[in-house]
Amino acid sequence: MNIKIVDERFGQTGQIQTSDIPEIVAAGYKGIVCARPDDEDPNQPSFDDIAAAASAAGLQAFHVPVSGPLGEGQLIKFTQALEAIDGPVLGYCRSGGRAGSLYAATR
Repeated sequence: MNIKIVDERFGQTGQIQTSDIPEIVAAGYKGIVCARPDDEDPNQPSFDDIAAAASAAGLQAFHVPVSGPLGEGQLIKFTQALEAIDGPVLGYCRSGGRAGSLYAATR
């Protein structure tokens, strides 16, 4: 996992695994947002698996899948996720790009 810190509120990274959750918590993140649709790749963990591990570790988890141009609904859901998470947020997708685009578009 290679986290790119965008600012004090947001970082982005590529696909995470359930085993990455302790490191995410230790880095100070309070929530995660997945911008990747399930089943994009055959070995990709499902959002439900990631969310369960995140919840068990005290992180909030939101799914805002992006598979094309960003739409208004995705921007609304992403903004709602940011508002619901009290502290730094880690966004992820295959490479981190879509997560970063969501954040940039809502700034």
